[in-house]
Amino acid sequence: MVPEVSLDFPREWVELLDPDDPAHLIRADLTWLLSRWACVFGRGCHGVIAGRADEGCCSHGAFFTDADDEKRVRLAARRLNRDTWQHYRRGFANWTVMDTVDGTTPARRTATREGDGPCVFHNDPGFRGGHGCALHAQAVRDGVHPLAYKPDVCWQLPIRREQEWVTRPDETRILLTTISEFDRRAWGAGGHDHHWWCTSSPEAHGAGEPLYVSYQPELVALLGQPAYDRLAELCAARLAQGQLAPHPADQGSNL
Repeated sequence: MVPEVSLDFPREWVELLDPDDPAHLIRADLTWLLSRWACVFGRGCHGVIAGRADEGCCSHGAFFTDADDEKRVRLAARRLNRDTWQHYRRGFANWTVMDTVDGTTPARRTATREGDGPCVFHNDPGFRGGHGCALHAQAVRDGVHPLAYKPDVCWQLPIRREQEWVTRPDETRILLTTISEFDRRAWGAGGHDHHWWCTSSPEAHGAGEPLYVSYQPELVALLGQPAYDRLAELCAARLAQGQLAPHPADQGSNL
């Protein structure tokens, strides 16, 4: 088993109000946002299923979050062809399936290849259109950020956003957004079955810049530009002061 740090360790958090919305409170995990995590797909990633490292975290289908998510990916898929998508399937109904996240509620996700294969959008190593997500590669070719083409869960990882309406003691209501690490537990019970998960592995920590910088486009999409700008100020200030609770996978990195 590839070494990973424990999921339980001290973390630093910060709270801030969205400059554009005083009824929107953001709670962010500074330990995670200041970490030096970086995606290592194709550069040492061990994959979530043993023996299938080349698939990374694409070994399962991606559930859509809502109709807007489905529409965006459907439009992006139309830009693909047999030269850029190894397992090309024409039509939304042919590359999606109905499934369930909780065992009860129907939910649509991207299909997987036959025989317990990976996501249908995953191109194998050596394919002329490029190894990895066909949607990601197409976004790069089109000069846009991959979040414009990929399912929400795919571009948000490894950031986890949770939102809930909270009633305060004075009976005012606010929207609370929590930004944190999408660790093994975030997958639910299925996370126990992952052969490897990168956020807790020192092998995926060692980037030259902290996560709040490298994942700026994703965080802006999740929070809005004004809220991100304020969060970035707080992150930079904390980094300058010196962290009290750095991510332990950073400490073990040899990259």
